Amino acid sequence: MIQSDIKLDTLGYFCPMPIIMTSKKIKELQVGQVLEVVSDDEGIKKDMPAWCQTTGHEMVGLEEDTAQATRIYKAFVRKAK
Repeated sequence: MIQSDIKLDTLGYFCPMPIIMTSKKIKELQVGQVLEVVSDDEGIKKDMPAWCQTTGHEMVGLEEDTAQATRIYKAFVRKAK
């Protein structure tokens, strides 16, 4: 289990909103802090690593919770700059 400093709930939002919301939220963090982005959009599995590669932030990990009827994805991003 990855520890995060701040959690961002993007449930119910679909591409590109989770990435746009992440982009805004990460500006509030200090360098080195980890943002946990909770989403039910499967697109986050490829969108978040691509966004991190473009922006220079570090993709720490991705967890997938299949216990519920709706899959929940948790992307963890460390602020780099």
